[in-house]
Amino acid sequence: MSDLYTDPIGTAELAASKLAAITGKSSHQVALVMGSGWITAADALGTPTHEFPATDLPGFLAPTVAGHGGVIRSYDLQGPSGIIHALVFLGRTHLYEGKGIEPVVHGARTAVKAGCKVVVLTNACGGINLEYSVGQPVIIRDHISLTAVSPLIGANFVDLTDVYSKRIRAIVQKADSSLAEGVYVHLRGPAYETPAEITMLRTIGADLVGMSTVPEAIAAHALGAEVLGISLVTNAAAGVTGEKLNHEEVIAAGKAAAGRMGELLATVLPQL
Repeated sequence: MSDLYTDPIGTAELAASKLAAITGKSSHQVALVMGSGWITAADALGTPTHEFPATDLPGFLAPTVAGHGGVIRSYDLQGPSGIIHALVFLGRTHLYEGKGIEPVVHGARTAVKAGCKVVVLTNACGGINLEYSVGQPVIIRDHISLTAVSPLIGANFVDLTDVYSKRIRAIVQKADSSLAEGVYVHLRGPAYETPAEITMLRTIGADLVGMSTVPEAIAAHALGAEVLGISLVTNAAAGVTGEKLNHEEVIAAGKAAAGRMGELLATVLPQL
């Protein structure tokens, strides 16, 4: 057996093999990682053919945060050329849990090793851009990482110019031209940012702020997958309204708005 920390790629390959055995599907074509409150969006995809705890696969850890499922689903979606096998992760591991970078990106790596050419990453985030409103989905155009942690080790030089695929962003915006694009900044958490930090982040070009997505995007892109990132603005960032932030409100706002994104994803996934 491979160890997640000493052989992360080998462990992802083992997890992909076990996934194929559980689902009876030799490969999946597209994967979605659903962030806080996004389970409603997954439900919009229909009835999964399989659903099981993520811990049934090698390398996956039990969830430690309320609202972060820890469940894997497999769906059969009708595409223009036949059935598309879609893999959905309900929940993820975050850097702030203190378990290191490997569990954070294990789902994305497993998806690519399972055959996924497209990985869709969703999250709940704070809106820095003053034009954004709570409940608004925003496509991630680019990111800023302020964690000083990367899933890439050694002289593994990966170009991130198009880490969030222009091709896929165009498909999604054709389906819903009202969607805005923005720059997502990743911080470790778990503390929410101070108003002064939000002012700094806005100054350096950030529109959205959150505690996930970026490591997974880098890991999936490094393995050759195309990445789509979608943020759901579940609260105005610190200092924007003067109100305090809390996790329960983030979850509630995500649930309220995620249904629209589920319908959009059900439409565009077979096209990706």
